[in-house]
Amino acid sequence: MSLHYSSLLFPSSSWNSGPPRHPLRAHPPPASLTRSRLAGSRRILKLRASSRLRCSSAMAVDDGTTTPSSSLQDIMLHSRAFWVGKETIAWNMDAQVGSVCLYGSKNATLSVVNGEVIGYDVKIELEQSKERLPEHVIEKFPHIQDFKPFQVPPGLDVNNLLKYQLAVAALSTGEEYTSITGLQLPGVLDELFSYDGPLGATFSSESVSLYLWAPTAQKVSMLIYGEPEGGDPLEVVQLEESNGVWSAKGPLTWEGCYYVYEVYVYHPSTLQIEKCIANDPYARGLSADGRRTLLVNVTSEALKPESWDHLADEKPNLLSFSDISIYELHVRDFSASDDTVPSDFCGGYLAFTCLDSAGMLHLKKLSSAGITHVHLLPTFQFAGVDDSEEKWQSVDFQMLESFPPDSDEQQACITAIQNADGYNWGYNPVVWGVPKGSYSSNPNGPCRIIEFRKMVQALNRIGVRVVLDVVYNHLQANGPYDENSVLDKIVPGYYLRRNLDGFIEHSTCTNNTASEHYMVERLIVDDLLHWATNYKVDGFRFDLMGHIMKRTMVKARSMLQNLQKENDGVEGSSIYIYGEGWDFGEVAKNGRGVNASQFNLHGTGIGSFNDRIRDAVLGGSPFGPLLQQGFATGLFVEPNDHDHGSKSTVEHMLAVSKDHIQVGMAANLKDFVLINHEGQEVKGCEVSTHDGVPVAYASSPIETVNYVSAHDNETLFDIVSLKTPMNISVDARCRMNHLATSIVALSQGIPFFHAGDEILRSKSLDRDSYNSGDWFNRLDFSYKSNNWGVGLPPKEKNERNWPLMKIKLADPAFKPQRNHILAALDNFCSFISIRYSSPLFRLHTANAIQERVRFHNTGSSSIPGVVVMSIEDGHEGFPGLSQLDPIYSFIVVLVNACPTDITFTSPSLRGKALQLHPIQVNSSDRVVNESTYDSPSSSFRIPSRTTSVFIEHRAT
Repeated sequence: MSLHYSSLLFPSSSWNSGPPRHPLRAHPPPASLTRSRLAGSRRILKLRASSRLRCSSAMAVDDGTTTPSSSLQDIMLHSRAFWVGKETIAWNMDAQVGSVCLYGSKNATLSVVNGEVIGYDVKIELEQSKERLPEHVIEKFPHIQDFKPFQVPPGLDVNNLLKYQLAVAALSTGEEYTSITGLQLPGVLDELFSYDGPLGATFSSESVSLYLWAPTAQKVSMLIYGEPEGGDPLEVVQLEESNGVWSAKGPLTWEGCYYVYEVYVYHPSTLQIEKCIANDPYARGLSADGRRTLLVNVTSEALKPESWDHLADEKPNLLSFSDISIYELHVRDFSASDDTVPSDFCGGYLAFTCLDSAGMLHLKKLSSAGITHVHLLPTFQFAGVDDSEEKWQSVDFQMLESFPPDSDEQQACITAIQNADGYNWGYNPVVWGVPKGSYSSNPNGPCRIIEFRKMVQALNRIGVRVVLDVVYNHLQANGPYDENSVLDKIVPGYYLRRNLDGFIEHSTCTNNTASEHYMVERLIVDDLLHWATNYKVDGFRFDLMGHIMKRTMVKARSMLQNLQKENDGVEGSSIYIYGEGWDFGEVAKNGRGVNASQFNLHGTGIGSFNDRIRDAVLGGSPFGPLLQQGFATGLFVEPNDHDHGSKSTVEHMLAVSKDHIQVGMAANLKDFVLINHEGQEVKGCEVSTHDGVPVAYASSPIETVNYVSAHDNETLFDIVSLKTPMNISVDARCRMNHLATSIVALSQGIPFFHAGDEILRSKSLDRDSYNSGDWFNRLDFSYKSNNWGVGLPPKEKNERNWPLMKIKLADPAFKPQRNHILAALDNFCSFISIRYSSPLFRLHTANAIQERVRFHNTGSSSIPGVVVMSIEDGHEGFPGLSQLDPIYSFIVVLVNACPTDITFTSPSLRGKALQLHPIQVNSSDRVVNESTYDSPSSSFRIPSRTTSVFIEHRAT
């Protein structure tokens, strides 16, 4: 091996004024999972090309092909080699042509002239190993398991070299290179610089210290400002480095000031040493729009609402995760249209402190019925919404109300200002650890911290816990220039997951993060700890959780569970985590390590959304034919105009859907045994979806989150209105809405509801309202309107379905009246109350569900469109089954999705002293009151489109 050092200067004749700019193109996600809610704020980053990298000779990409008139710039934008450990570089290159060398340039002046690499400070010959990559490397980077290992000579100053522009080249015997590429560094960075010490700002009684992990940076300074924007720095502090961590110490007078980091670092997207201006990744406060980091001590007494330190003692009781039920809510939706909230509070955190507002009275009603958790859509600092309200644009709602219900005028007015109206769901993260400024009364200073805490406190005091929607799977921006880029400015190429060519993966929407890297995982876990202890939140919902590694999720859950009220101010054992366990993109089938997808999470106690029950209840999937019906929307029993196939085919589809629903109602347990539509005894994991994927995946009821609607896709009422035949009444559609929510409410596992499911919420058929403003997202807690028929939904995602939508929106018979909305609310609360009337609806273990839950009306002779479930409690003379419910010994749930009454007889239930549940007896729903049971004949009569619950009182 040879080791060469030189300081060659790039010839001035090779400089090119006015370099071209190269876009870094996004890789679109699979069509079946395209999520475009960020499209309105997504930017395509233009990369500056380095004029110093022009080359006069023919160039080669790293597959060995020659490309005349190309440039090292174009080739080096690819990083196809991986520095995976201090002594190992992996590259999919056969070095038999000659030798392979590593080149490093401190000033990023690498170039090729006449087939020779020049402009380097370091040249190191590598030795190809005959062995495979080490097992620990393959485990961490399975996508490069077949790459060839090249050995770096021992004794090399790798720590310093990692700050350079780096490339590896395969050389012919004549020293002309045949292939060259840049390097991806996360493996070696993790080996050499994994760090568990303090990060961000830490406060003592005498000083403030700051720590920044930036091992590839050449220089880091801290620019301190007295104001949130404008002006010159009050002070510029040079940070000192120790093993990749840069730090500075200053006086307590820094508290309340703002700062940014100035980081000089080689950036692989531009092939230059860049001066990057970035926020602190561990920021705990920000100025408006996150332009500067606020130096704030979140543990300061001045930032705590009254009795904040005792909130753990005030939280509503939670005996078991099986007792959880979740209500998903967007902060702005909650109060933006509520005229009982002071105008200054509308759409923000403080609206939740208005305990007598219409919205808070509504939440109290849901809490009294049994809802335990309010899940808030993203509340961290996200892009797409200006933090300063005075910059927002608006549309005259009175004008919009003057247009017809099927007009395209409303959407045209809304989309014209949709990126400046103060509305967005928030799935475009900038800084994870700071509350979003647009929801606060003042985005500068510490107001957002105080007001967020008041919101949590107010919700806890009305009996509900708070779940935060966290988005660790991607970031809004990358590169050295975008004002919303943070992590990619500080350690470029590390935090964001890259493909084999070195370009950022975008399967999640944009800029996928890489939790398989140690310091990314650490940042995620640290952020969760911050929200749990400093904001006392009670749970976390993980957006696209499948793009996060299982190891990260398990580590996060363990950390949270170990928090103790005495030491940490919170009871970690009551913090629940769940998320979207979809398996797609580059992580599919464990492509980047074992990921947190549905089938990998069994046994972890981490919940994941059960899309199987959603699709079976509603029909198809959000990505399938719009009119494809399901169990609750009329499949087979009340067909629409969609061609579902022959009668026998459709009947089979309904029978299969019923199997999926029954598995879901048994908590989607993979080992739960039931009788399927063919009369065979099968496990839940042996029931398959239409594409052969097992339906069930959970090993514990708390690992399944059952739902039929969420913020994504159409609302429940809208999808029911789309899929049902034109000729049925609005009363029928409302009952279908009730039916769908009842299935979720009465299932084992964790029930999850989108805000407005209970009041027939409509978004005027919008399938993707992430950026559709208050007009299409309105919630009306006065119950006067469900927001149906407020115009055709935005063109971008809905135009191809406008012809169908126009017919339905224009028909006044589709619009529910106030009595329908109130009936829906009463019906919803009844089913939630029934769920909490007996612990039998909330069994804690898989064994308990297998022992006690049974489905009737199964097999080939079953009644189509009817699900019958019984739950049995222990009683005298029944050895081995303990008693859980002091009131009821037996429960039967009958779900009739048919448009007619049905009669169901079951010999196995003969002799039971069953009565209609007292909550339903006293319900305002006169239809359910008509449900009957005849004990001698074991015969039930259930009205159309009705879920009836019968109970047997325990003998006294």
